[in-house]
Amino acid sequence: MKKYLSPFLAFLFLLILWEIFVEFLHIEKFILPAPSHVARALAAAWPLLLDHSLYTAVEALLGFMFAVIMGTCLALAMGLLPWVKRTIYPLIVVSQTIPIMAVAPLLIIWFGYDILPKVLVVALVCFFPITVSTVEGLDNIDQDMVKLLVTMGATPGQILRLVKFPGALPSFFAGLKISATYSIMGAVIGEWLGGSKGLGIYMTRSMHSFLTERVFASIVVITAMSLILVGIIELIARLTMPWLYQKKSWQQDEKL
Repeated sequence: MKKYLSPFLAFLFLLILWEIFVEFLHIEKFILPAPSHVARALAAAWPLLLDHSLYTAVEALLGFMFAVIMGTCLALAMGLLPWVKRTIYPLIVVSQTIPIMAVAPLLIIWFGYDILPKVLVVALVCFFPITVSTVEGLDNIDQDMVKLLVTMGATPGQILRLVKFPGALPSFFAGLKISATYSIMGAVIGEWLGGSKGLGIYMTRSMHSFLTERVFASIVVITAMSLILVGIIELIARLTMPWLYQKKSWQQDEKL
């Protein structure tokens, strides 16, 4: 808990400065609301925010899971078959030069205003970090272990299952954490372009009504949802790789 104390105190200090700054300069709420105004707006609109948040959460989770499945399978294929990596990896990198804001309207046109285009936007946003992190992890495993298994007659599939993928787990979970923070954002972007429900719709309606404190309240909810998702992934990582976290704990104890 000690490692979270400093960031929490720094964040609390910034909130106090923000409150003082707004009150001292008498800034209007529709320009920059004080944290106290945001808190009141969050409490007042909580039932409505919760309803929109659940819809956004469903979009984000579905898109995130689709990205995890697609990205992991493709990364394993590139780790198992070098020609697949030579063929597909450059295309994956090039695909990230296309702005998601240019692709999202096309998805709305092709698939309508239901949940599907939002899920696809989330999947496109989350796919790249998962795939690239896993591929890099597969490439950076202990080559001596690979050579040992080759001399013992192991097949490429066995090497991937016994050495490469377990060795790539830290990179895999790092990519998951990055994608988790992108997933909520991707869902909101999809909702901005069209829909009837979700935090993106709530933010758009609040901006058009000059209810800036509600926009900030939405940002608070989006941040909280992202942190919760990252925390869940961190917990799964600790359960999946206990040896790694035990090693980090030992290293910290040695430093102390």
